[in-house]
Amino acid sequence: MDPLHNPFSPGAGSPPPELAGRAQILEQARITLGRIKAGRPERSLLIIGLRGVGKTVLLNRIRELAEQMEYRTVFIEAHENKPLAALLLPPLRQLLITLDRMANVSEKAKRGLRVLKSFFNGVKLKYQDIEIGIDIDAEPGIADSGDLESDLSSLFIALGEAAADRGTAIALIVDELQYLGEDELSALIMAMHQISQRQLPVVLVGAGLPQLVALSGRSKSYAERLFQFPELGPLQPEDAAAALQEPVTEQGVRFTRESLTEIIRQTQGYPYFLQEWGYQAWNLAAQSPIEIDVIRQATQESIKRLDANFFRVRFDRLTPREKDYLRALADLGEGSQRSGDIAERLGVKVQSVAPTRNSLIKKGMIYSPAHGDTAFTVPLFGEFMKRIMPDSVQKTGNMPS
Repeated sequence: MDPLHNPFSPGAGSPPPELAGRAQILEQARITLGRIKAGRPERSLLIIGLRGVGKTVLLNRIRELAEQMEYRTVFIEAHENKPLAALLLPPLRQLLITLDRMANVSEKAKRGLRVLKSFFNGVKLKYQDIEIGIDIDAEPGIADSGDLESDLSSLFIALGEAAADRGTAIALIVDELQYLGEDELSALIMAMHQISQRQLPVVLVGAGLPQLVALSGRSKSYAERLFQFPELGPLQPEDAAAALQEPVTEQGVRFTRESLTEIIRQTQGYPYFLQEWGYQAWNLAAQSPIEIDVIRQATQESIKRLDANFFRVRFDRLTPREKDYLRALADLGEGSQRSGDIAERLGVKVQSVAPTRNSLIKKGMIYSPAHGDTAFTVPLFGEFMKRIMPDSVQKTGNMPS
């Protein structure tokens, strides 16, 4: 079949041809956006899930939904090596300038720009080693203390007041929230708390790995009352089948039932992997229907490509000690494993591998589903570790801390 007509699109944040199984969360987002725009209280959304479940795709769809509801949207991706302030400046500056240039004079929008200038003066931010300037005087004594919690709250309040003055609402959409520093996440939660108390038209829609729930709770004890935490997991078999079958049906092609069952078994229903298997199957199939032997070939090609890209880029960020830890986790089987069992597999005490475990959590490679438990954040990564490190980790008894 012609690869030019291949409907599948495996890639980071690439929208699938059929967004199956996510209607409930999209409806939750629609209600949240609608209530906040109408001035009614509602909790913001922090979506959690493993790699490959489609969090970024869903955030982009929610952004589209917000814009259809006449929200002004800001989309940023948190970064390990870039402060939150640096991520916020360009889009907030552009947003406030847009609000200021709407019909009629808006003192609230102008004040928002002045507060933005004060905020970035206060944090003494440099972006790409160049001082950022905003061509307006700062607002003295507001958001310029250098205390991130206090200053970010003042900035968000000014932002919300400017939006209210213009009769609009703002959706701040943040991906990879788990990469924020503890002080940054705490400041962001505090700022949204202040917004909520004043019922200003600003909503936060974020996404992150499962550890985000615990990180939020540690930052502010009231986080669970301030946010909804919808969980994104693998698709149910009927939704996974729809994600594969619907796109090809539009082009007069179909998978056999046996083929669909095999793809779902191999991918465990994770949306990213469904796209990869569908992509390879289309390119390998000579005609419709797509049979099981084509899927077996697609499995080989998919694993080869995942090993070279999706898995490999994560593996290459690891230290030798971290690789040994993940190999030991893989040896213990699928699902979450006790941290003590991983240490025993390595032949060391739990305390000696705690720094390695913490480092892997910060890198987004593992998380703790429950106290003392450890699991991969990347589905199928355990099998990759076995392929790339065929020899099981031997007990050394001297793994350095």
